[in-house]
Amino acid sequence: MIRRSTVVAVGRLKGWAAAGCDDYLKRLRRYFPVETIEVPEVDMNRHSREEVLAAEGQRLLKRLPAGAHVIALDRGRGKPVSSKELAQKLSSLGVSGRSHVAFVLGGPLGLSPAALQRADERLSLGDITLPHAVARIVLLEQLYRAVKIERGEKYHW
Repeated sequence: MIRRSTVVAVGRLKGWAAAGCDDYLKRLRRYFPVETIEVPEVDMNRHSREEVLAAEGQRLLKRLPAGAHVIALDRGRGKPVSSKELAQKLSSLGVSGRSHVAFVLGGPLGLSPAALQRADERLSLGDITLPHAVARIVLLEQLYRAVKIERGEKYHW
């Protein structure tokens, strides 16, 4: 299993979304260090789609941890994985010496081409469109579920 994870995401969460993420971060930190890095969103009303993606992409790229295996969450082009497949993937990465995994989540417009190109791989949380705040909660829940699966611990699966 991985020994460290970083979530690099566009936008600062508030309210229920922040509380949900905090809950899963607390649970995950019992098993390994998890860091969340938030970069500011670009105002979509003042800039074109391309400008927003480029600026947010640069902010994300600057904050990626050196040496981490980078997984971009990409609904359109990412590989869908089941909970068990994610657990196996994280276990495999840990065994192969890639024990620090960084997950990259875009804002409302997704990820820039540069951020997608930098990723070592792309995963999808499914075909449905999720608000980026909900996607972050789902990602953390799936990481927690993966840990429980890998350890053979009970967790509603």
